[in-house]
Amino acid sequence: MSLTSILSAEAIENAVKDCEAPESFCHKKFFQLCGLSSKTPKEVRDVFQILDEDNSGFIEESELKFFLQRFVPGARTLSDAETKKFVSSADENSDGRIGADEFQTMVLS
Repeated sequence: MSLTSILSAEAIENAVKDCEAPESFCHKKFFQLCGLSSKTPKEVRDVFQILDEDNSGFIEESELKFFLQRFVPGARTLSDAETKKFVSSADENSDGRIGADEFQTMVLS
């Protein structure tokens, strides 16, 4: 399964372009622009599975740093500040990583 089987390539490209500038990444805006926030809970979980590169059941900071590159190869990496803000916005149990339920809640809220 690929991200473009769930989201349109054009929407993904627009979302990544919107946050090209350093320190400009906003997860809520990104999820809206790429269309993820309007997908079903199952589709959001499918995207989570794709983003969870090591299949640990969690998206860790090391994976989030390359979040945009999972959508568009060659996109910029997220800064440490952007990565920490991203994790803290979803990490309900303060374990330093994002689980599938936390990801789904963040995307669909």
